[in-house]
Amino acid sequence: MFANLKNVFKVPDLRNKILFTFFVVILYRLGANITVPGIDFGAIQQIQERAETQGGALAFLNLFSGGALTQMAVFALGIMPYITSSIIMQLLAVVIPKVEQWQKQGVVGQKKITQWTRYMTVGLALIQATGITYQFNNGILTGGTTTTPLVKNFDVPHVALIVLTITAGTAIVMWMGELITQRGIGNGMSILIFANVVSTMPAQFATIRAERGNVVLGVLAILVIGMIAAIVFVEQGQRRIPVQFAKRVVGRRQYGGQSTYIPLKVNQAGVIPIIFASAVLSFPALISNVVPWRPLVDFINGNLLQPDNFVYIAIFGVLVVFFTYFYTAITFNPAQQADLIRKQGGFIPGIRPGPSTERHLGTILNRITLPGSLFLAAVALVPSIALALYGIDTFAFGGTSILIAVGVALETMKQVDSQLMMRNYEGFLS
Repeated sequence: MFANLKNVFKVPDLRNKILFTFFVVILYRLGANITVPGIDFGAIQQIQERAETQGGALAFLNLFSGGALTQMAVFALGIMPYITSSIIMQLLAVVIPKVEQWQKQGVVGQKKITQWTRYMTVGLALIQATGITYQFNNGILTGGTTTTPLVKNFDVPHVALIVLTITAGTAIVMWMGELITQRGIGNGMSILIFANVVSTMPAQFATIRAERGNVVLGVLAILVIGMIAAIVFVEQGQRRIPVQFAKRVVGRRQYGGQSTYIPLKVNQAGVIPIIFASAVLSFPALISNVVPWRPLVDFINGNLLQPDNFVYIAIFGVLVVFFTYFYTAITFNPAQQADLIRKQGGFIPGIRPGPSTERHLGTILNRITLPGSLFLAAVALVPSIALALYGIDTFAFGGTSILIAVGVALETMKQVDSQLMMRNYEGFLS
């Protein structure tokens, strides 16, 4: 273990990528603790107490901002506007032919999709920043528990300064995520979400220990360890489809005749379905911000954003299964893979090249995606049910948090392993 860790810092390129990623994450966490100007700190303290004790939409949004939302920090909205925009753009590709055409144009089309995703992110951030500022100042999102106005001088210039600061902070977070993807290690957006989720866990465990004692804390610790082991086990599982390449004789040399396989993971979509489902479940919270109707806010807080509620469990489970199939269909195209095998002179033993190979790959993919999606839903929901049995509502969305943390850490370690193995070093997971 320590020898492998030492090997990481022996490779200059890999060492620079890891250090750059840590540097960006530190800057991100710094911005998540810098309060925007013109805010009353007494109101901030009341909002934080409300999020810790009563849960609801406020606790949900605060989880994915790493506590920055209740501090009204520069990075209060975190990376969720960008995730939401990415989901919208992928859904638009189904109904808008132009967006679907961009997806088929390769790098050029991807640049256009990325550009419009950025525009949509800024627009969503502007709307959410305005709604949250208004809600916090009037105590609507906090259930009327805040007695001190959030903004000292609630007029157009001061509110505009706060909204523009938070919107600019969201744009900077989006830029940081892209920098990590390009120059660091791992997926930048996932790394930032990982930093947010992990940063809130110690405080939540401390709260549970103070309120429920060491016995309940020990039970939760055992549950978390068991979940981590199960997640790693399933993430490593894959179905290997054998592929045989025909022999070719060119001159005096013989090419081909090799055997390889296509690795199809049981959880082909990784942690993305959980992130997408969580982003979709943040829509009701956004609606409650824009439409401050008290009965609607109470219904959303009591049903759609409470992990111990049957409505939340059912909707979240269905969304996880849906996005698992949705993202798997985007990342792995059986028709494209079958055509690629045919062009390279390969075939699956016992399966004809072309449409038969495509149907064979599609059937196998659907069969292994179902247990993978059900596993993701179970891991996300079982801890929430267990917490509800103990009457714990301060450990916000434990299953989602653990799954995101373990999934992102595992994917990042795989990238580190691939970098090490390219340079003839032994990896952590090998």
